[in-house]
Amino acid sequence: MVCALAAAVCFGTATVLQAIAARAAAATGPGGDVALLWRALRQWRYLAGLALDGLGFVFQVLALRSVPIYAVGAALAASLAVTAVVAARLLKVRLSRVEWAAVGVVCAGLALLGLASGAEGDESGPGWLRWALLGAVAGVLLLGAAAGRLPERGRALALGLGSGLGFGVVEVAVRLVDGLTPVALLTDPAVYALLLGGGAAFLLLTSALQRGSVTTATAGLVLGETVAPALIGVVWLGDRTRPGLGWLAIAGFAVAVAGALALSRFGEAPVEERAGTAGPP
Repeated sequence: MVCALAAAVCFGTATVLQAIAARAAAATGPGGDVALLWRALRQWRYLAGLALDGLGFVFQVLALRSVPIYAVGAALAASLAVTAVVAARLLKVRLSRVEWAAVGVVCAGLALLGLASGAEGDESGPGWLRWALLGAVAGVLLLGAAAGRLPERGRALALGLGSGLGFGVVEVAVRLVDGLTPVALLTDPAVYALLLGGGAAFLLLTSALQRGSVTTATAGLVLGETVAPALIGVVWLGDRTRPGLGWLAIAGFAVAVAGALALSRFGEAPVEERAGTAGPP
């Protein structure tokens, strides 16, 4: 659980550092996406953010190999709370009382999950599950293609949900990877599902943040990357809670996800102009 929380801190902090670097790159002159990205890569904050993303992924993998998927998914959704707090500090983004309360709600939900979570399930799941993950990746890509024909709000929700499902594939695939030898990695469908699911998720998330409402897209992302993987972990991978604390785990999961949804506007790196749009205090 410590690794899951460390991953959330890394991802949430990386978002803000990359926001600062991207804003500085945009201020140095005009240019297209490639030019802006090149200037951002010359900013130490952007590189630090990328390093934190990499470190966060390592923590995520360690967490997924140690605790139930439902606990890790809720903790990763909590990275929005980290982004909100760090943005309030470094970017001077003004948080409303409701948003500060949401940060507290996320922390409370994670505390309940930490108390109730059992050990990682020791079941490998049915043999078809690995191939089903590859099918899920294809479904994610089809969902992304179909989302382009929807109106803005529906498009953002569909793309965000598809991105969340892609990240959910990554969470489940990490648990299904058995051997680390070259032959085992090359012949394991879960490895390909992990790589393709992550790539599809980043592609759809980028499109969602560029072409629709950040809040709506992030809400879909949070739901997609938490609910379905948690159910798979419980039903097929043997994830359980501590004896008699199943109700507490369900409550903690629901509370943490609800708090993350309340902070969904922080799914995209916040900018300074948003400081006055946080709502009434």
